[in-house]
Amino acid sequence: MSGDYSVGVQALQDSGYKLTGPRLTILQLLEESGGHITSAELLTLVEARNPSIGRASVFRTLDLMTKLGILWTSVQGGSTIHYMLMPGGHHHHIVCTRCHKLIEFNDCRLSTLIASVEKEYGVQVEGHLLELFGLCPDCRELAQNEQRHQVVNPDAA
Repeated sequence: MSGDYSVGVQALQDSGYKLTGPRLTILQLLEESGGHITSAELLTLVEARNPSIGRASVFRTLDLMTKLGILWTSVQGGSTIHYMLMPGGHHHHIVCTRCHKLIEFNDCRLSTLIASVEKEYGVQVEGHLLELFGLCPDCRELAQNEQRHQVVNPDAA
């Protein structure tokens, strides 16, 4: 498994929680899904992988992992909550406002801003989620083509 899984395992162990089968299964499925998933999608995957894991156990595990900072939640431009693995305490992505495609990136360059916020407000930042919204390259090209191909009807007015 990659770093996301081991970070989750370590966070559970460091907090004194047992590495139960359901917790490990959910961590594995989160990682396999790319670290972004809705509870409905996760429930479907859990049922396919291990039908003995109940819905309540999945939701308790999601709550626990969110509390421990293993997962963070986001609505990603809609109303459905997405759970995201938070390796290293941060996560960054761009959400296309047209097709809702998710583009992840690692280099957020927020260290100076975080240090300033910590100093100004007297807090210790433990993690962050950076969501940027805009048009992905494909949708941007489509929008430009639509603008170029709009025909102005001179008789309309």
